[in-house]
Amino acid sequence: MASPRILLLGGHGKVSLLMTPKLLSRSWNVTSVIRNPDQKADILEAGKNGPGRIDVLVESLEDVKSDEQAKAILEKTKAEWVIWSAGAGGKGGPSRTNAIDRDACIHFIRAALSSSTITKFLIVSALSSRRDRAAWWDDESWAMARKINEEMPTYYKAKLAADETLTALGEQKKGFGYIVLRPGGLTDDKEVGKISFGKTKARGMVTRGDVAEVAVKLLEKESVRGWFDLLGGEEETDAAVERVLREGINSMEGEDLEAMKKDVAPL
Repeated sequence: MASPRILLLGGHGKVSLLMTPKLLSRSWNVTSVIRNPDQKADILEAGKNGPGRIDVLVESLEDVKSDEQAKAILEKTKAEWVIWSAGAGGKGGPSRTNAIDRDACIHFIRAALSSSTITKFLIVSALSSRRDRAAWWDDESWAMARKINEEMPTYYKAKLAADETLTALGEQKKGFGYIVLRPGGLTDDKEVGKISFGKTKARGMVTRGDVAEVAVKLLEKESVRGWFDLLGGEEETDAAVERVLREGINSMEGEDLEAMKKDVAPL
């Protein structure tokens, strides 16, 4: 595999900082986007062992108000793959959540799908981000998902809008690798290396290190498209990823793709 140029949006987030050395260890080159220039040292520290190249770009995602602005950043960095691991983090109220988690994310999705050189887009989303009850969820899982979404309605609607935009537009572009990685509750515990993956229950936790590892493993495979739920579990990470991809498991199952397409403006 040639060394792709990756744009990592939300580069100072906890998952991103754990993902950075994993990306670089594969000799992939990363431009990490951060809002605060004081965070640059942390990014460079995370990427110090390479062998891929790490660059840092200071840009406020909150200020990205159009597809054209997102496109300018993609072109500046010559991105071939895009990872969205950014978010308001509950700071700044609903307006900031919508500005970052929904609007800016969608601008980057649309700009990436309009590009002839970008071939993959991975978004770190949330397990409860779906319209309907998953067929494999029990009553407890469905109740938990609804409770989470009702407690954080702005975040839920923002993440769902972004996920559905990537899915609807990604499905329409042949060969485009769109990946919606959907972890449960996140912990800062040490990476375990054992997960529940593909179609999971709705309640559970997973380490940020395991999220970062799964994201990179999905990116290094070809022709990966779909939604992938993720919790801590008992299956070795390598085996879990291989099994889910081999069996064609997609946790988007049960969602209405045609409804998504109707709600998403064409490119």
